[in-house]
Amino acid sequence: MFREKIDELKSWKENQFRKPLILRGARQVGKTWLLKEFGHTFYAKYIYINFEETPVLQGLFSNGFNIERILTVLQIHTQTTITAENTLIIFDEIQAAEQGIASLKYFSENAPQYHIVAASSLLGMGLHSKVPFPIGKVDFMDLRPLSFQEFLLSLNEVALADVLKKKDWGVISIFSEKLKEYLRYYLYVGGMPEVVDAFTQTRDWNLVRHIQNRILHSYEGDFSKHAPAEIVPRIRMVWQSIPSQLAKENKKFIYGVMKEGARAKDFELAIQWLVDCGLLLKSFRISKPTLPLLAYQDNSVFKLFLHDVGVFGAMTALDVKTIIDGNAIFTEFKGALAEQYIMQQLRLDSDRYIGYWTNERSTSEVNFVIQQNGDIIPIEVKSEENLRAKSFKLFCKKYKPDTAIRASITDYHKEEWMVNVPLYAIE
Repeated sequence: MFREKIDELKSWKENQFRKPLILRGARQVGKTWLLKEFGHTFYAKYIYINFEETPVLQGLFSNGFNIERILTVLQIHTQTTITAENTLIIFDEIQAAEQGIASLKYFSENAPQYHIVAASSLLGMGLHSKVPFPIGKVDFMDLRPLSFQEFLLSLNEVALADVLKKKDWGVISIFSEKLKEYLRYYLYVGGMPEVVDAFTQTRDWNLVRHIQNRILHSYEGDFSKHAPAEIVPRIRMVWQSIPSQLAKENKKFIYGVMKEGARAKDFELAIQWLVDCGLLLKSFRISKPTLPLLAYQDNSVFKLFLHDVGVFGAMTALDVKTIIDGNAIFTEFKGALAEQYIMQQLRLDSDRYIGYWTNERSTSEVNFVIQQNGDIIPIEVKSEENLRAKSFKLFCKKYKPDTAIRASITDYHKEEWMVNVPLYAIE
């Protein structure tokens, strides 16, 4: 399995101003595998400590932050000599160690020559976990489920992934049917590493769904383990409402879908907890597509997406038959799968602002409006062959963006006012 983040980790290693790195991500997105692969590939040796699985070391930092003492304990425990220049030190589930996060500050200040990476599930470091971050003393990196291009690489379709990356539209169009087939697979399998690995080895759709359901059960079990007890029922209500929220024609989050008479103040902490934990992706309505988009954000109106399209399909009990039924999978749940997929690919860039636009009366909508490199780019998602998009055309006529993208299942082509990009090439 190949993860593009390994190139970012390599850049971190080579940076002379490197600080201890915290790799963040939702549960089971592959943080441990990635860090071990990084250590194996780019270092002479690495040591790996999982603080949840090693209770004896959970008090390693509770008696102070003397780096020499800490390194001595680690060397004895792992039976490995740690050298600053060629040993990667991996602290997994670092939030399980008392003062574990705080220790990174002292590595940064007193022993910057050591290469320290820490991983933590965001479920264990959410909004209410009271885990202090040593701001300014650590680097951060976010890991998400596999992208569609990483999925292709996992299927050993290296050449296809390469032409997508190069945007060689002439070659891409020749293989468009094959790419659409793989995209149908991805919409069902998603990007959770364990699921992708099982699929690439077996092509067993029942096994894919079994693992996805197991992941869903583990997430729901984690709510009780990590969230404040008083908001757990509301977290479950928000979580379980996502399929019905996205299956609506208007995918704006409606509190009343969960419970008649529900109000924002009753659920805002539960929603924020799920967003902070990386399980939900949030997109706010913007009133005007003007830089900076954040200034025109309507905090009371938003959409919520899951972090993974495959997990979303498992929640909705998506029938595997839709994969072989032409392009039907793109129109399931009123195009919710396609929109979920686009959001997931856009969110691979953690720094990118992603919103959506409606007019004041909500009679016109553009699915996504992103801010990237000083540009504002509207993106319309069309999951059917019928490509009429009255709202999108009116938006572009009124605001005249330099770049406007329609993501659809048709081939790449340019029109005077917009560019049509195939869904499989949106990344």
